Amino acid sequence: MLNYRCRMCAKPLPERHLLHFRNMPKAAQFLPDAQSLEQDTGVDLEIYQCAGCGLVQTSNEPVPYFKEVVRAAAFSEEMKAFRREQFGEFVRKYALQGKKLIEIGCGQGEYLTLLQGAGVEAYGLEYADHSARCCIELGLRVTRGFVDSPDYELSSAPFDAFAILNFLEHWPDPNAGLSGIARNLGENAIGLVEVPNFDMILRKNLFTEFISDHVFYFTQETLETLLRLNGFEVIECSEVWHGYILSAVVRKRAPSDISAFDSGRQRLKIEIDEFIYHHRERGIAIWGAGHQALATLALLGLAGEIKYVVDSALFKQNKFTPATHIPIFSPDRLKTDPVGAIIVMAASYSDEVARIIRLEWGASMHVAILRDFGLESV
Repeated sequence: MLNYRCRMCAKPLPERHLLHFRNMPKAAQFLPDAQSLEQDTGVDLEIYQCAGCGLVQTSNEPVPYFKEVVRAAAFSEEMKAFRREQFGEFVRKYALQGKKLIEIGCGQGEYLTLLQGAGVEAYGLEYADHSARCCIELGLRVTRGFVDSPDYELSSAPFDAFAILNFLEHWPDPNAGLSGIARNLGENAIGLVEVPNFDMILRKNLFTEFISDHVFYFTQETLETLLRLNGFEVIECSEVWHGYILSAVVRKRAPSDISAFDSGRQRLKIEIDEFIYHHRERGIAIWGAGHQALATLALLGLAGEIKYVVDSALFKQNKFTPATHIPIFSPDRLKTDPVGAIIVMAASYSDEVARIIRLEWGASMHVAILRDFGLESV
């Protein structure tokens, strides 16, 4: 066993293989001719399933030409007709007319030509020198290369869309490749990713679908997991081409919008500063030494404004708030060292705490609760 860890999630693969095929073809392409037949030998193919992510994969080294795309589909008129319709719908549905799309692993331009005909500004990346030159001779915008690193730079980037069509299953490091592609995409870029359908292989008991060229055997679940792990949202995923292909449409994941955080902090700072201004003379305490209170004290710079913090948890008492160093006492401190106002920062317990304060001190204590919308006087 050459690879002891899952190629997707890096968990150790089980010691026992899922399948072991003997004397298998060592490659599905570049078949031996009469002169090389005597040198051709079979190989053992070991198939494992990761106990963590569930991905089925080989432990074998990839075939020597794994960076190249070799397509027999160019000879099928039925496949061409299917691709024309599929690409046309893809471009229309996601408004890609005139947008820049790159096919990763474009072979000799079989699909790239159809993509261009569907209305996109098509580009291609292909590792095989002969195939790349064939594309260029056809007038296609193709460069030679293979995305094998998260830092890979594609010429003419950023792209609005990309396609990987029955090529991803050959890559020994799909995380590096997909991360590298994501790096070269614009915001909200769309992708079409297709792989052989292992769900169908299982349903129909197609044991002859295993071959050295395919490092991975993706179900819909494991394909979507891989795509999500590498920066993509899966918009849709379905079986196409008589069930043999899993076809996923993805979108480059946008960072979470946290623009409201800063404005929210500024607004809360103004509210609490005003509360402090009106009650500073008699002193102000905080009830609650949970993470919400600790963060609020630090983020709003309240270290010099709060007399002390009270909390019912014994293990927090007679300690100090981290970073702001405000002393923490039991609620009895409010009796021995009274203050004029208290801000309750006890999250889901805040209303219960406010009732306790009202029962004990009545209207003599000004009480406010920190809510998600700001301070609320009670």
